Amino acid sequence: MNNSNFEFREPKNEPVYSYAPGSIERELLQKELHRQYNQTIEIPLIIGGKEVKTGNLGKVVMPTDHQHVLATYHKVGKAEVEMAIKAAMEAKKEWENIHWIERASIMMKAGELLSKKYRYKLNAATMLGQGKNAYQAEIDSACEAIDFFRFNAYFASKIYGQQPLSDNSTINRMEYRPLEGFVYSISPFNFTAIACNLNVSPVLMGNVMIWKPATTAILSNYYLMELFKEAGLPDGVINFLPGSGSIISDAVFSSPDFAGVHFTGSTSTFNAFWKTIGENVGKYKTYPKIVGETGGKDFIFSHSSANTTELAVAIVRGAFEYQGQKCSAASRAYIPKSIWNDTFEQIKEMMKTIKMGDVTDFSNFINAVIDEKSFDNIAGYIDRAAKSKDAEIILGGKYDKSKGFFIEPTIILAKTPNYESMVEEIFGPVLTIYVYDDNKYEETLSLCDQTSPYALTGSIFARDRYAMNFAMDKLRYAAGNFYLNDKPTGAVVGNQPFGGARGSGTNDKAGSELNLYRWVSPRAIKEALVPPTDYRYPFLEK
Repeated sequence: MNNSNFEFREPKNEPVYSYAPGSIERELLQKELHRQYNQTIEIPLIIGGKEVKTGNLGKVVMPTDHQHVLATYHKVGKAEVEMAIKAAMEAKKEWENIHWIERASIMMKAGELLSKKYRYKLNAATMLGQGKNAYQAEIDSACEAIDFFRFNAYFASKIYGQQPLSDNSTINRMEYRPLEGFVYSISPFNFTAIACNLNVSPVLMGNVMIWKPATTAILSNYYLMELFKEAGLPDGVINFLPGSGSIISDAVFSSPDFAGVHFTGSTSTFNAFWKTIGENVGKYKTYPKIVGETGGKDFIFSHSSANTTELAVAIVRGAFEYQGQKCSAASRAYIPKSIWNDTFEQIKEMMKTIKMGDVTDFSNFINAVIDEKSFDNIAGYIDRAAKSKDAEIILGGKYDKSKGFFIEPTIILAKTPNYESMVEEIFGPVLTIYVYDDNKYEETLSLCDQTSPYALTGSIFARDRYAMNFAMDKLRYAAGNFYLNDKPTGAVVGNQPFGGARGSGTNDKAGSELNLYRWVSPRAIKEALVPPTDYRYPFLEK
């Protein structure tokens, strides 16, 4: 019997390992990279805790060496989706009824397992399968994922502890029920931690999941399923379905038990989901919760008072870390003429020292983009810029996919603020810069606000506090995560809850209790201690 009023205390963020030469973590990671590189595993579907093999196989390859196969995986069919929905609803009967502390205990164990036993396994899989260098993997598949496990337990404590007022005549309670049905998660390739949290935040609140992992992140996501299992997550609570998104979505969105979607991906896909859900809304037992983080056209905006060295570092890191394949990556910049030359000279000097190549060589800052489709799309923007009278490639611009999907970090100088690469999401190592007249600061801020349909991240560089405050006000709705004198990437769980609005999603702030609220359906309960025995009120008296 659990009769305690228990709280998880606010945790500290997981320390980031350096992987410096001679460090033990570098040695252990390199050993795990070698082990995973030299094996090819078979990845099944996982439905109700059981491995399911369909025989319809796909391959997991390395972005930096696309001829090297890391794994084969079985693709889901319609029958398997129906099996998974049935398994999830069966698991729900027990999972939603155990005390929330027991659910949180599993999450805390998963976080501790990941901090030690699974750290190098997840990091190596993220490096090899998703093309991240050691540092980018460490801050993602280790630290951020661990933080989600631990901080979510703390956030849940805060939610479950919130109760309404009661007077002497009543006892009022709030029950935080899970949603009535299952939740559908669709995770992206670029963050293993996002794939983790898209599932565990609803699960912590008593929900069950149908999970469609990104095809290009199946290796690390499969190891997440191993982690969940070892942490004690019951069978059927999360059902792992690699394969076609359309096959899974058709079955999920047609089910009366569909209760919510937790999504990170493209704006167009999310819009299509919303439309389908709206068309099917009469089928569902309850109105589904629709939570999504989608596209971005994230900016760095500089005032003439900015420190040019700080600005140049933010541009290099913000635009080119993980090849610009972060939802938050800087994709456009606005720099005043008075500091442009100095800023650009420093960028060029930094870029001379940056190496590009395979993830197993720790000296490489830049690695490959995720797949051929992405490569071809990014290369198209570079080719069009090279031919356009409205743009000029001033740095990089070369690419090669003969061995891996390698694209040089590229800077395009736009001669018009509405050139296509200033407006459209590219999701690659391409930054477009517009140089503006110093006396057009206010006007250019308006351009920044109005140019893109997105509103995910952005930053302002200025030493003039009045100019900084003016920009914060002018760009109030241009970004859900706004940075002052810093790059627009690197949100940390519990520190900068993440999410944007406009075309960037529903802004439900992963990394805070705001996201967890979306996965409960509260029930207010009033108990009358001494119920009335006469229907009449005093105002009826003569």
